[in-house]
Amino acid sequence: MATNTLVEADIWTVAQTDQGNVVLVRPKRSELAVPIFIGQLETQSILIGLGRVEVPRPLTHDLFLSTLKALGADLTRIEINDLREGTFYARLILARGEETLVVDARPSDAIAAAVRAGCPVFIAEAIVEEAGISVNLVSESSKLEAAGSEDEKERLRKELEEAIGEEDYERAARIRDKLKELEG
Repeated sequence: MATNTLVEADIWTVAQTDQGNVVLVRPKRSELAVPIFIGQLETQSILIGLGRVEVPRPLTHDLFLSTLKALGADLTRIEINDLREGTFYARLILARGEETLVVDARPSDAIAAAVRAGCPVFIAEAIVEEAGISVNLVSESSKLEAAGSEDEKERLRKELEEAIGEEDYERAARIRDKLKELEG
């Protein structure tokens, strides 16, 4: 697939499927999302970044961004720019002064860095056309259910503290999301 026009997108959700963990990248104002299968550690890192979960020590993607900053560079955007033989390709667009640097990256690492840096995410239109699925196909069962009682909120707050203490950040992010939903 040749690189083509890029459109801005959101990291719509991260889910667990029978085939593994997936991050769904959804172009803005689109009814399609592109599922990209990712590893467990990358899933955890993306969820931590999305949830702004505080960790006691920097994780790999935090270290990467700190190193960029120390070198006088910033992550300005990421681009999911190609899909060849079932493999997605991405690149980091960095700025250092007037200089623009382009670095090849796995989409999962690019996304994990982007959610921490708060930078825009872009995806090639051709990828959306080839690999996009209707957002209506995403199972409601993958969304967390909420019960609005104060007891449930308190129980979840304790579970969140426990998960962070055990450094189970994926679980902590899920609990945090459920708490946000309950506190709506």
